[in-house]
Formats: sequence, structure tokens, C-alpha cells
Amino acid sequence: MGTAKKSSAARKARIAEMRRAEQARERRNRILTIGASVVIVTGLVVGGVVLVQSQSDDSGSVASDSKSTGSFVTGKDGVKTWKGTLSRNHVTKAVKYPVQPPVGGDHNPVWMNCNGDVYTEQINTTNAVHSLEHGAVWVTYNSEAKKADVDALAAKVRKTPYTLMSPVDDQQDPIMLTAWGHQRTVTGADDPNVDAFLEKYVQGQQTPEPGAACTNGLSK
Repeated sequence: MGTAKKSSAARKARIAEMRRAEQARERRNRILTIGASVVIVTGLVVGGVVLVQSQSDDSGSVASDSKSTGSFVTGKDGVKTWKGTLSRNHVTKAVKYPVQPPVGGDHNPVWMNCNGDVYTEQINTTNAVHSLEHGAVWVTYNSEAKKADVDALAAKVRKTPYTLMSPVDDQQDPIMLTAWGHQRTVTGADDPNVDAFLEKYVQGQQTPEPGAACTNGLSK
């Protein structure tokens, strides 16, 4: 019992620290935005280069994530870990991922907001993968999930920074949890594996860009 209380207290302290870091990043971003207006000409030049690259990148409507190679290995704890390579290129078109929901790979330059954000409609997977790169856990469900579980999980997500939640109609199981390179199925909102997964993978060691923002991204 004492160990559980200590774990809960440590998790709350880690979340509070992430909130403070996020607020500090937002303040820095505001300062940088003001400073950026001084070099608007440079920004326009860079924007032109990005536009040319984007047009080249959009030569097809859907790209296969061929640079991500490997397969899942399931651990004793039930968590599937991607063994292989997960590409991290920024792309502006849809990506065909080898698994659904994806656990990483090429993704949109803009992340989905993941500061406890709950989306009631399907979101663009390429934006969500960018959130995973920032250390977020993505909670997903399909039509087979019970409404009570969906509601309870939504309440939990809203209280947990670096998480997001959305429906994924074509996923294999009713409720799934995904972090960068890691994924598992849970039986419901009261499954103890939900808290265990959040504890381990929210800003966990798997995070390619620890401390990166989960706000000021895409909200829809």
C-alpha cells in the first residue's frame, strides 16, 4: 500500500513538473514570436523553400512508411515493443503505417495537442504520431468499446498531461494504448495496466524528443 502511495505521489510530482516546463516553454515561445517579427524577410525566404519542398513531397496523396522497418515483440507484461527502425521524417501527405494505430514513423510537421486532449472524432494519424514523438500516450478505441469505459478513460486523460484520446475505427481491439514504439490492449478503464502504461510511457525513456511541447499544435 505504501509503495502504491509513493508511486502515485511520484507520478503527480512528475506531472506537475511537466506542467511547469510546458508553461515555461510557452513563455519562451511568446518571446520568440515577438523577436521573429524583426526578421520577417528571412522568414519569407525560408517559407518559400518549405513551400517548394512541400510541393515536391505532395507528388502522391499517400506515402508508404517504407523507411520504418521491423515488427512487434510482446513482453511478459503484455506490452508490444517495436523492434526495428521507426523513421522520423516530416511529411505533408498521408502515410500508410504498418500497424494501426501507428507507434511511430514519418509524421506531419505539426503535432496534435496532447495536454490531456480528448477528441471525439477520428484525427489525422500523422499528427498524432508527432505527439508520440514528444512523449505522449495516445488512448484509442473503436465502436466495440463500452461507453462507460470511454467516458472513464476520457476523464483520466483530461487529468494527465502528455496524453490524448480519440476513436480509431479500424484498430484491432476495442481499447488500445500507444506510445512511441510501444503498444498494448487493455480490457477497460479499470484495467490496472492503464495506469501502469501511463506511468511508464508518459514522457518515458522511449521519447525521441523529451520535453517537447504538447500545446500550440493542432486541435482538430
